[in-house]
Amino acid sequence: MFVFDQISLRRLNFPLYLPKLFAEMEIEYLTRYRAVPQIVVHSPGRINLIGEHTDYNQGFAFPGAIDKAITISVGLMSSPQSPYDEIFAADRKQYLRLESLRMTPPAQAWASYIWGMIDGLGLLGRRRKGFRCSFGGDIPIGAGLSSSAALCVGLGLALSELYDLEWNRDDIAHIAQRAEREFAGVNCGIMDQYASLFGREGHLMKLDCRDLTFEYIPADLGDYTLLLVDSRVKHALGSSGYNRRRDECAYALEVLQARYQNVESLRDARREMLPRLQAQAPPAIYHRCKYVIEENERVAIVADALQDGDMATVGDCLYATHAGLKYDYEVSCTEIDFLVELTRPLDYVMGSRLMGGGFGGCTLNLILKSEVEDFQALIGPKYKQRFGKVPHFHEVILSNGGSYLKR
Repeated sequence: MFVFDQISLRRLNFPLYLPKLFAEMEIEYLTRYRAVPQIVVHSPGRINLIGEHTDYNQGFAFPGAIDKAITISVGLMSSPQSPYDEIFAADRKQYLRLESLRMTPPAQAWASYIWGMIDGLGLLGRRRKGFRCSFGGDIPIGAGLSSSAALCVGLGLALSELYDLEWNRDDIAHIAQRAEREFAGVNCGIMDQYASLFGREGHLMKLDCRDLTFEYIPADLGDYTLLLVDSRVKHALGSSGYNRRRDECAYALEVLQARYQNVESLRDARREMLPRLQAQAPPAIYHRCKYVIEENERVAIVADALQDGDMATVGDCLYATHAGLKYDYEVSCTEIDFLVELTRPLDYVMGSRLMGGGFGGCTLNLILKSEVEDFQALIGPKYKQRFGKVPHFHEVILSNGGSYLKR
């Protein structure tokens, strides 16, 4: 069995929370397949401090990888001709055998991501030695932390190494995006994949979603920390209004392009263009575009404020983004709005907002470290009294992107 210790993990720049998760997945693989995995990959989830729904509009976002992750173990079949793959989703205790030459995708929702990655990596339909895989982790599912992107890019890293495919990280990000779009039915942008692959410990990424360049910004929050409150309202973006929001943005773009030749995406839209859009498009289309314009502006404001240590401005922008997501983009829900409103009277909370695609998931809160326990003790009972369920709290640490734990 692969041997590791905390000293070696420190030298490799791995966070010390990894050994337990690594060991659990190593044991799952050994138990299931009676073999030792050849490749083990750590693939983190992500937060996004500001910049929601801007990535597919070629705008700006401000994400970072976190210390919630999926660990993926893979190994080749022993037979030289094994045109099938074995997948075990440890958290769900679900096993799946995929026929490598079968062109019909599996029925399970989570398996669609696996199938999409196998196809995107050029492995589908080729007679090849099959692989075994087990995966699991501690990213809350459906909470807006991009567990699906973490699974896709992590599997991309693992299989690229296993089969000597020589895909680079940019390639894997795009293959993973395609898997979500074409196989899971979520017409997503590229932010989640990039954050999971390129995140840096202690930093956020100011990401330009048009040319995919990014700048690492130190996330020195001083006395503050980022606390997620999981509403436990699970979103399913493929069956929600996420794709409809993207279609509405495309409609707004068409209207603007008919008048403004220099508008290639809503990233190029400006406030002075909004009256024309308001006159020529339904109200919902106007509000979607208004939100995207303002959110792109907030990314720049927050990046500057963070570097200046101006937590008040960062917090104000978080509240402004939530208002935009609630009223202009209309992707919030009663439970999320309730959690955000509970924070407003609390002087130790600088800002709060819905994070992720919407329709459920988490709020992101900028809060004094010293008040986290009191905050949880206050919010938990009030939320349970109103909605009959206890919210989950996650204090997150900004982490490195996808890493090979064994190769």
